[in-house]
Amino acid sequence: MGERIFLLGGARSGKSRLGESLALRWGGSDVTYIATAEAGDAEMARRIDLHRASRPREWRTWEGEPQALPAFVEGLEGVVLMDCLTVWLSRLFLADPAVESDDETLWHEGERKILASVEALFDAAGKAERFIVVSNEVGMDLVPPNRMGRRFRDLQGRANQLGAARAETALLVVAGLPLVLKGGLDDGR
Repeated sequence: MGERIFLLGGARSGKSRLGESLALRWGGSDVTYIATAEAGDAEMARRIDLHRASRPREWRTWEGEPQALPAFVEGLEGVVLMDCLTVWLSRLFLADPAVESDDETLWHEGERKILASVEALFDAAGKAERFIVVSNEVGMDLVPPNRMGRRFRDLQGRANQLGAARAETALLVVAGLPLVLKGGLDDGR
């Protein structure tokens, strides 16, 4: 089984840059990059274009449907970088009609299914030499003003707990600096 590295941080904390740096160091030009964003508007399309342009051209990129990701990851070897868990999770979340339901039981069933997908993703990464996952820490922010926002924040917090629990190494990136939460990076690798 390979090593799973979980990089957690706020917006513009440097977590993606760290993930790309680690992937480049460990995999060189032989990296599979999992891009989870979808261009829903022109501004997001520009962001995606900037991300594409910043990565080495030799890296293989996956930009598939969110439900297909765990099965895709299962066959990967070498170094894999996923950026990011939060965007992937939001796509699963928004595809579930239960997110806006008044029925809490229905919502909790939907939440369990989504979290099972998160578990399946981390469990499927066993063949990869290194599976680097970037995720957002959203629990330190303001409480969202609506139920849907609060449900997503709670779901993201639970998903981050699952990711950190399944990873051998977990880092919190703050102001571009990685803080070790679990395990650690061996600079000699």
